[in-house]
Amino acid sequence: MIAIFYLVLQILKLYSFIVIANVIVSWLIAFNVLNTQNRFVYAILELSYKLTEPFLNKIRRFLPNLGSLDISPIILLLLIWFIEMCMKLYIAPMIF
Repeated sequence: MIAIFYLVLQILKLYSFIVIANVIVSWLIAFNVLNTQNRFVYAILELSYKLTEPFLNKIRRFLPNLGSLDISPIILLLLIWFIEMCMKLYIAPMIF
């Protein structure tokens, strides 16, 4: 049970890093630092979008339209950190 607890925590941390990387890559593409014609860059971009867009789209449905400002990654990161804290505060004492 302890191993599953730590595995879930590590998956949540890894997913938060993927969300942060997705934001950084999208900024670099928006400012023309990265070229999407490059196959490696396109593969990284496609992978990060496929991993993050299902959750980000669900969050965007509930947010008002803020124009070009997208705060859905921030909301997703806050949700991930909230889940981590709840796991550490409520589930960890039951396991240990």
